[in-house]
Amino acid sequence: MRRREVDRYRSVLESQLASLVGHGEQAVHEMSGNGGEEIPDPNDRATVEEGRNWSLRLRDRDRKLIGKIQDALARLDAGTFGTCTSCGRPIAAARLRARPVTDLCIDCKTESERVERP
Repeated sequence: MRRREVDRYRSVLESQLASLVGHGEQAVHEMSGNGGEEIPDPNDRATVEEGRNWSLRLRDRDRKLIGKIQDALARLDAGTFGTCTSCGRPIAAARLRARPVTDLCIDCKTESERVERP
């Protein structure tokens, strides 16, 4: 992979990482701000709880994506970015552009998903 491509992927991954970390900090701030407030109406309380649960679910997805981004940055540093971790073949450029955190080529990912499904 050319140096220009590596720099472009590093830039994309680092900006995604910064954005996700910012969202996480914002969510923590928002959730800690309403902790002492009592909501007397059960329907309103349920609505607030559902919103908190949804926010926590999204933050958990972000946490998992942060780990994948960090792994991709480590592969960039190691020089193995763009190589399938399963079969060792190069990952298609279009796939890397669409999902730069991927570590499997499309054939290995398809097989992995087929095995996961009953």
